[in-house]
Amino acid sequence: MTTGQHTEPELGPEDERLPSIAEQMADQLGGWRGLVESSIPVVVFVIANVVGDLRPAVIASVAVALLIAGLRLAQRRPVRHAVNGLFGVAIGAAIAWRTGDERDFYLPGILYGIGYGLALLLSAAIRQPLVGWIWSVLVAKGRSEWRDDPRLVRTFTQLTVLWGVVWLAKVGVQAGLYLAHQDTALGVARLALGYPPYALLLLITVWVVRRTTRETAPTPLPGA
Repeated sequence: MTTGQHTEPELGPEDERLPSIAEQMADQLGGWRGLVESSIPVVVFVIANVVGDLRPAVIASVAVALLIAGLRLAQRRPVRHAVNGLFGVAIGAAIAWRTGDERDFYLPGILYGIGYGLALLLSAAIRQPLVGWIWSVLVAKGRSEWRDDPRLVRTFTQLTVLWGVVWLAKVGVQAGLYLAHQDTALGVARLALGYPPYALLLLITVWVVRRTTRETAPTPLPGA
């Protein structure tokens, strides 16, 4: 029996609207608030260490990181970026406190950067580009159809190599300053080489993948 009601067609996965470039970047960077909050503990450590001693700097940076995380929880805001920042600050602070050397505050970040850069290049070498799999998780809602498209596989492989090279280059600068005992310069480099390169790489990745996807999309037949 016909009811006369109009039923909207269900959208398939390919018809779902992908987040815009701005939305994707805001999500990954945590917006301006996320950028600022993740940088504050490091800024506090650098300043406190310049004007004072190592231990007050460690205590101040950890306290600020805890305060930021607590405020986010109290406001019922997402705490992913705050927790990530707190985790990194806490490990670096613990190592620096134990060794008594302020430059060791930055050692976990340097080691993480080396490992991440090498993992990116290795994944590209074995044709399992890490950027492609991250895209599947963060943007494509777990779908990995790009594996069946040679052009997208090549695009993600090239992007993964780009990420790996840039990551190793920026961590190489920090490692050089670490070995040269340039503690203050190392802190400045940590801030300058943190989010700016990441934001640029993210923008390039989203733009290139979207352009490649548009170019490989099938053209609808006339009258379809």
